[in-house]
This record gives sequence, structure tokens and C-alpha cells, in this order.
Amino acid sequence: MIEVAGSARAWAIVVWDDPINLMTYVTYVFQMLFGYDEAKATALMLDVHHKGKAIVSSGAREQMEHHVTRLHSYGLWATVQQAG
Repeated sequence: MIEVAGSARAWAIVVWDDPINLMTYVTYVFQMLFGYDEAKATALMLDVHHKGKAIVSSGAREQMEHHVTRLHSYGLWATVQQAG
């Protein structure tokens, strides 16, 4: 996860499960957008699949909003929320 050290206002990206995207595709998107290796991307995808959601990254609000826009462009359901 991308973390902002000492930031009192960290924000997190939540990716939500959906009935549309294949698990392999979600894993691929996590690898492409966040640079995660296959094992980490797969573990996050499985959290999304089994738990209904997963926090995939955290950091400054503007950066997280940018990543959410990119996730949307790949067809994934994602939101930004204040971490905590």
C-alpha cells in the first residue's frame, strides 16, 4: 500500500465486488495501476471477491482520487474514504 508518513488526513481506496469483471482481470488491473506483484494483486482481488471489498491503496486524497478515476476507466467499482 502507498502510505503517507505522518499524515493525519490519509485517504484509502476501496474497491468493491461487482458481477461484471473477471477475477483475472481485476488482478491484472491491480498489477498495472499499482505495480503490485501477482501474489499481492491476487490476494487483494480475493478480498474483493470474498469479502465484498478491499482497501487497495492509501495516501493523499488527491492522489487517491486520481487512482479511483483510473480504476473507473478500467470498469472497476471504487471509492475514496478517509482512512482510520
